[in-house]
Amino acid sequence: MDLAAPDADTLEALERLAVEVCVEAGRLIVDERPANLGVSKTKSTATDVVTVMDQRAQDLLRTRLHEARPQDGFLGEEEGGAASRSEITWVVDPIDGTVNYLYGIPSYAVSVAAVVGDPTTPGAWRPVAGAVVNPVTGELFHARHGSGAWLQVGTATATRLEIAAPPQLGHALVGTGFGYDTGRRHWQATLLLGVLPHIRDIRRIGSAALDICAVAAGTLDAYFERGLNPWDMAAAWLVLTEAGGVFTGLGAAPPNDQMVVAAAPTLHTALHEVVLHAAERSGTETTGG
Repeated sequence: MDLAAPDADTLEALERLAVEVCVEAGRLIVDERPANLGVSKTKSTATDVVTVMDQRAQDLLRTRLHEARPQDGFLGEEEGGAASRSEITWVVDPIDGTVNYLYGIPSYAVSVAAVVGDPTTPGAWRPVAGAVVNPVTGELFHARHGSGAWLQVGTATATRLEIAAPPQLGHALVGTGFGYDTGRRHWQATLLLGVLPHIRDIRRIGSAALDICAVAAGTLDAYFERGLNPWDMAAAWLVLTEAGGVFTGLGAAPPNDQMVVAAAPTLHTALHEVVLHAAERSGTETTGG
């Protein structure tokens, strides 16, 4: 399977486009957020919510990307997609952290990534350019294959991200998240009981993309979570690895919906072992509601 990155000029153009549309969608969801914003529909469970702004932001992203690169594919969190007629598929999350957005908690993001391969099949794809923006704080993370990861805040000059030397696992501040299905939450809580004794503390911020970027930026030491979709991880995965971090599934698996683990190389090894053993002891996940 050929997962080679495009040429340097194409990569630069993809990154630039990802940044442009990401920032535009971020402005939209902040500037046009209705005062009486509510839930427009639900997805997997009654707590897995969608707002009208999720769909508006995704529509904007899809339109802008199609105008710029009509042959590319599209995969978004909300309904609608298109197969690629080029080597590139755009994988987007219009609002990563919708519940935070609904409640006015300033930890949500727009995530846009250009990937090669089939993003619906673990191990058959990888991101090559992408951007993640927190439109409230103005933090813009972006990267392209082979050119490092960058953080720009507002109009300040972008700074290159290089993942810091990590602490020992026992002093690591670790991010995670929880699903919407009650059976999955029970499994995740059981897993967490097996991880907590080995780390400094846990943080649950509510946006996987921001959590993974936080590891790249050093405001979290590591991250793990079960249940991520391609749009949750694609752009942030690239930011982390271009900053020198490691992003994998469990065992020899690639990143997938069963588990992802993110950290600096030495800390990743230690955390991965703890999460793997805790997952084995947590048994089989049941379906709740």
